[in-house]
Amino acid sequence: MPSLTRWFIKTGFIHLIAALIIGVAQVAPAAVPALPALRGFGPVYFHLFLVGWVTQMIFGVIYWMFPIESKARPRGRLWMGWLSYGLLNGGLWLRVAAEPLPSNVLTDGWGWLLLVSAVSQWLGITLFTLLAWPRIKDRYRGG
Repeated sequence: MPSLTRWFIKTGFIHLIAALIIGVAQVAPAAVPALPALRGFGPVYFHLFLVGWVTQMIFGVIYWMFPIESKARPRGRLWMGWLSYGLLNGGLWLRVAAEPLPSNVLTDGWGWLLLVSAVSQWLGITLFTLLAWPRIKDRYRGG
């Protein structure tokens, strides 16, 4: 199994655990009134689960299991995979940090962090798509 696949999958599991912890903690304020700050974490839970868990598991399996691109570069350009991984996770964790701020901090101006987060995730997903696209073909032609 390629190293990049292991990183995508392991990071996906970490995000799944984080999402589940946040999901449980969001329900806890009903029983523990000391946790009202967690009300703004709905989008964080959603992004950790969907981008962090589901997307990264899919990307890890795609990188590992899709047909080879060529004998010279079976999985394409490795640097594109790692850059995609970094952009996706950097953007996700920036979102985790910035998403609850507008509802929990009485200052304006945090929206740009969400914009940077969204652009980073979009670039990561786009880069991974460009990496995987050549591997989607009818059959290997021995090139």
